[in-house]
Amino acid sequence: MSIIAKDVVKKYKNQYAVNGVSFEINQGEIVGFIGPNGAGKSTMMKIICAYISATSGIVLVNGYDVKTQSIQVRRSIGYLPENNPLYLDMYVKEYLAFVSGIYGLGKTSSKRVNEMIDATGLGNEQHKKIGSLSKGYRQRVGLAQALIHDPKVLILDEPTTGLDPNQIIEIRNLISEVGKSKTVLFSTHIMQEAEAICNRTMIINKGKIIANTGVDDIQHQEQTITVEFNAPIEEAVLLSIPDVIQVKAINHSKWIIYSHNDIRETLFRVAVEHGLAVLGMQQHTKTLEEIFHELTQS
Repeated sequence: MSIIAKDVVKKYKNQYAVNGVSFEINQGEIVGFIGPNGAGKSTMMKIICAYISATSGIVLVNGYDVKTQSIQVRRSIGYLPENNPLYLDMYVKEYLAFVSGIYGLGKTSSKRVNEMIDATGLGNEQHKKIGSLSKGYRQRVGLAQALIHDPKVLILDEPTTGLDPNQIIEIRNLISEVGKSKTVLFSTHIMQEAEAICNRTMIINKGKIIANTGVDDIQHQEQTITVEFNAPIEEAVLLSIPDVIQVKAINHSKWIIYSHNDIRETLFRVAVEHGLAVLGMQQHTKTLEEIFHELTQS
């Protein structure tokens, strides 16, 4: 496992920022950490990065304990914080060389800087001052500094906040490419972002993990089907179908059916068994945004 968290708590006086969080992230996964503002995303990510300490619980990153082996943890991760602090008076290439020096890359520094400039599309900007760059290019610089020491784990805290639509797509593509060879945990409150690039999502609300599963799995936990038969059918017949949660009648022959899985094939079979024909059927799978709203609105 690249990241293991067990019963992590972060408490400020009488307020819990993180309350009993546990999860595991495998090597090579891209995991979206989503939740409303103030849910505990940034706090948990700072704990993983050994930036702040937990009140209690255990966090291991690449086998290192964040409490007792914080230096090893920091060497093995790349971190892009939400505010992306950069030295605005430094030139892009100068700054990346400076960061490589901090990590002690030595003779490989120049080669690695050039590799990161190419990988993040900063070739035309490398001799410009960071302060003159657009927000999108500053985010690229932030990603380059997070990757320059070739970490196994990449932690990104809302990396597309404040970007325009084109810049968002560019950063998403970069994250997807990086995710082919590294473990990536990134926070966001943009559901489309999680749907676009994540293998798995963790939803946090009020300091607790309330969902932790694949994007497709979470979306298919509940589906809605509107079906119309050529004649009336009894409610009890529909409720007897496996995986059906509830049904609502539009009229005696047209129904809205809520189910845990895709039951369209079963509906056709039930219609035949009762001498009915299906005149129409429409399936609706909840979007991640709808699921997120339901789970976090309370």
